Amino acid sequence: MNAFIELSLILVITTLIAGFLRILKQPAVVGYVVSGLVIGPYLLNLSKSTDMLNIFSEMGIAILLFIVGLHLNPTEIKGYGKNILLVGFGQILVTFTIGFVLSMRLGYPLTQALYLGICLTFSSTIIVLKLLSDKQDLEKLYGKIVIAALILQDIVAAVVIVVLGSVFGDVGSTAAIMVLIIKGLLITLIISVFGFYVLPSLSTFFAKSQEFLFLFSLAWGFGIATLFHFLGFSTEIGALVAGVALSVTPYSQEISSRLRSLRDFFVVMFFIVLGAQIDFNSALKSIIPFIIFILFIIFGKPLIVLCFTKISGYNKKTGFLAGISLSQISEFSMILALLGLKLGHLDKDVVSLITLLGVLSIFISAYAINFAERIYPKIARYLVPFEKKETQTELQSIKNADVILFGADRVGYDFIKVFKDMEEDFLVVDFDPDIVKKISGSGIHCMYGDAEDSEFLEDIAVEKAKMIISTIPDFETNNYLLHIIRKNNEKTIVIVLSYVLEEAMQLYEKGATYVIMPHFISGEFAAHLAKSAGFDIRKMHSNRNKHIDYLKERRYLGHSHPKWHHLLG
Repeated sequence: MNAFIELSLILVITTLIAGFLRILKQPAVVGYVVSGLVIGPYLLNLSKSTDMLNIFSEMGIAILLFIVGLHLNPTEIKGYGKNILLVGFGQILVTFTIGFVLSMRLGYPLTQALYLGICLTFSSTIIVLKLLSDKQDLEKLYGKIVIAALILQDIVAAVVIVVLGSVFGDVGSTAAIMVLIIKGLLITLIISVFGFYVLPSLSTFFAKSQEFLFLFSLAWGFGIATLFHFLGFSTEIGALVAGVALSVTPYSQEISSRLRSLRDFFVVMFFIVLGAQIDFNSALKSIIPFIIFILFIIFGKPLIVLCFTKISGYNKKTGFLAGISLSQISEFSMILALLGLKLGHLDKDVVSLITLLGVLSIFISAYAINFAERIYPKIARYLVPFEKKETQTELQSIKNADVILFGADRVGYDFIKVFKDMEEDFLVVDFDPDIVKKISGSGIHCMYGDAEDSEFLEDIAVEKAKMIISTIPDFETNNYLLHIIRKNNEKTIVIVLSYVLEEAMQLYEKGATYVIMPHFISGEFAAHLAKSAGFDIRKMHSNRNKHIDYLKERRYLGHSHPKWHHLLG
């Protein structure tokens, strides 16, 4: 069959299958792997041009790792509190350990057990961020915990790829390994220095032509990947290093945006090739390990996250939502499986097992994430052991505050400043222990609590407050809060926050006194600012300087806008 016709048929079949699974609200990656199964040797057997598909697959991995490198900035972790980092690091360490021990107990050799433990640890950054973005949950506390965990996992995955692709490749003696490591460190250092000091100075030249920027980024990514290949490393390492080198440049976001469509096409080919390699005969031989591993992924990983969220001081709902979000294995796991096959560390049986685990876990977790808010009330009573309890001393210290603020981060910070200046008797409530500790340390009455906990709301006498402000960006939480308050007091001033216009209108219907919509308020404020200043440049400069000082203060406090949407698409 002509290669063009073969590729055309593969794309048509993939589109039909992915479209059907989209109706079932499944991530596209599931459709790609299923398409590989359909066109593979067990069904239609269309994959004759294996060389072409394998090249496309390798290009897909390289571009994916290049784009991951563009956004893999470890310094961003500084913005997360130590409790969030504890959850992220703890989840990685314990999940790997349990996965490794399970693999050994099931009879897998040491090397294969290490691979399985690593692959079970990672969760899918692309899929989880897409689902949380669709739910508008990236800015919720559990969303921040999930993002931090995914960043840490990506960093660990990058390190593992480097180690596997170099130290454990076919490099011979210990001396050869040391030479390879030294070569790798030197070339990485040279590329990093070039990327940090030389590439940014060329930004004006690149900015003049978007087409040239696109061409340069491809040449840079594939060129560095090829250079690493000739030095004895894998192309995956080179692509990752090339992306990290460009991450410090002012045009990294633009490059990522330009390459996204190209990445999507070649990544489709990667997952199709992966699906076509699944061996059902070997999968049937591994049915017992498959069942044990899938149960561990779906139930064990969330329980591990719940344990660490409790240790870190988060409530059971936050732990449950974070755990559910990480209950799948990653596209990185499948990349590592193929890398292990290429290095001779894994056989096709283990690669098929990891691929099937990835597909099924993503399939199940997609529904679990989308319906987590409905699942939680049905199992909440079973999660009591994972709940942080207030002590009697804390509860007795609560006074009937005139003003209660729910949510102290970013938007809530401005309200705290106002109430401090007014010397009002106010209480701040947040369910991020890092924020509670920070605010309490500054002499402000702040408590750990959940706005959806009816007993807690009763303890703080929420119905007696003169003003309630919620800067929590969750419609269900604010809706419940309004219901409790309006049931007992029609006179309380209730100010809530919303990012969605239709939800804001519903909150008004439920009795909200005012609904904050940050995206609209910022434009309205800027318009008033322009009107009041007119053409007086001195007034505008005065406002500008005040705003700069304000932004510096917020930056010092670690506040920032969402920055994860660029990875989606």
